[in-house]
Amino acid sequence: MSLEIQRPPAGLIFDMDGVLIDSEPLHRRAKEQALGYFGIVLADQTYADYKGRPDETMMREIAAQRADPAMTAGELLRRKHQAFEALEHTILPIPDAVEFVRWSKNHYRIALATSATPRNRAAALSALDLSSIFEAVVDADDFQRPKPDPEAFQVAMRRSALRPEECWVIEDSLNGVKAAKAAGCVTVALTTTFARQALLEVGADILIASFAELKSRLQEIQLSD
Repeated sequence: MSLEIQRPPAGLIFDMDGVLIDSEPLHRRAKEQALGYFGIVLADQTYADYKGRPDETMMREIAAQRADPAMTAGELLRRKHQAFEALEHTILPIPDAVEFVRWSKNHYRIALATSATPRNRAAALSALDLSSIFEAVVDADDFQRPKPDPEAFQVAMRRSALRPEECWVIEDSLNGVKAAKAAGCVTVALTTTFARQALLEVGADILIASFAELKSRLQEIQLSD
């Protein structure tokens, strides 16, 4: 176990989709509807490759591969957002996520770094009653380079006045883990979205199946420090 994992973090940075809310299936359904309007069906692996990256990145790249002038990235995004907003009332929190965030607030500096749009980020945090709990909130409007680039986490650390060696990032996607590692942080991978081996292969430092497991791990480190 590395020194960074042996000592308690000063701050925790949370991803949102797949970490705080179980939104990935709804995002996929909304993308399928938007793309399906133009007769496009994508393989499961393609959706997996885009997890943890902004919708704009996916739609821009998909549109660039097609010759249909009506199928612009903007039109795909509009249709995707429209479909998602019709479904978002069915989103549920990841088990114990809300309780863990509130517990964390009493022990660490906490921040959010998500690729979600400001509108979707605000709606999700409001639904979870977590709108004002984070010291720093970073969404798609706050950075230029999407995950796996570390910029989102770098912005969150800068706004929280934290150094990489002081932070644990809680992620669920392969691109998110890569971004957190590139930012120099200890990376906690929640196995809600990807298999354990895949998360290990991209550099996850700690694998957890639940927030209860992560809370126990942190409490053990606090007692041993």
